[in-house]
Amino acid sequence: MSIRLHWLRCLALRLLFAALLWTLTAQAHKTSDSYLSLHVGVAEITGKWDIALADLSPVIPFDANNDGTITGEEMRAQQGKVNAYALSQLQLLGDGVAGKLRVTDASFEQHNDGIFAVIQFTVDGLTIPRTLEVNYQIFFEHDPLHRGLFLLEQGEQNQTALFTTSHRKHRFELATPDRGREFIMFGKEGVWHIWTGYDHILFLLALLLPAVLKREAGAWHAVGAFRPAFITVLKVVTAFTVAHSITLTLAAMDLVQLPSRLVESTIAASVVIAATNNLLPLFRGRGWWVAFGFGLIHGFGFASSMAELGVQQGALLLPVVAFNLGVEVGQLAIVAMFLPLAYALRATRFYRHFTLKFGSFTILALALIWLLERLFDFKALPF
Repeated sequence: MSIRLHWLRCLALRLLFAALLWTLTAQAHKTSDSYLSLHVGVAEITGKWDIALADLSPVIPFDANNDGTITGEEMRAQQGKVNAYALSQLQLLGDGVAGKLRVTDASFEQHNDGIFAVIQFTVDGLTIPRTLEVNYQIFFEHDPLHRGLFLLEQGEQNQTALFTTSHRKHRFELATPDRGREFIMFGKEGVWHIWTGYDHILFLLALLLPAVLKREAGAWHAVGAFRPAFITVLKVVTAFTVAHSITLTLAAMDLVQLPSRLVESTIAASVVIAATNNLLPLFRGRGWWVAFGFGLIHGFGFASSMAELGVQQGALLLPVVAFNLGVEVGQLAIVAMFLPLAYALRATRFYRHFTLKFGSFTILALALIWLLERLFDFKALPF
């Protein structure tokens, strides 16, 4: 082996190891979402805000007797504090003039993914404006992964948006909606949906790890050319994207809904199976089947949020298409970083015995813990 080739392989080895470490230090995929909707009527603006009890609990002391259980009575006792805290984190300006938010009704309701505080309000002091600015600040200081899903309704016209830690304010033209802004926003959300969670990243990596190898005589061997490895990866990514798109669309249109705990538990199980397949081959040469089968489950997470928000089917096309394209871009970025490095290292003992086996075992162990956490509703890992 030439000195130059040896140097390139050493560099690739370090970069691949750094990429694997990055996946193990990424933020865990969390479902910290609230659902805010505003309705612009003929004479007034009204709103509805659904906020998860799990997100409010670190801020508001619901468990008065510290017995580890929050009762309906304890929730109702803190309703005033919930209302005051929530509305202090939201500001609406119409044509530059701040409106005053006034609660008209409040309760706690069971949603598909837990108990939510539901606050209904009206906006005083604003005539129907030409532009509306929404300043959303809740939870970002202690949860940078929190998202606020937003729906603005005016007659037959809807606009949607996402509030994130880097986009806490949005400005809307009521007469001429900015569809390009919406498309870019939900496209970015698709990218981050892949990049900010263990479950999606590690599921994809577990499927990609053996792509540069072939199984013969009970052992893994390096593929002889780049083309078969590329075709394998193309099948996996395409199968996952198609499946993700199918269920994302069905769930977003409220045609199919599954309980949140079932979805999250099945996603963890998908990572377990994908990693196990690398250690004890179950689906020889059919990794794309696994990608498609479990990709159907991976598609429910974001779509359930859109359904909770109450976006009408006519307003779903743009967000769903943009999100799907974002998912594809996010996956391709991971593949573009992973595949060349893995191909360069495919013939090394380090890749076949450490990266594939130890990497798959680590993914398997983490996924098993997640599966138990999600099935039995407890927390063992800090991520």
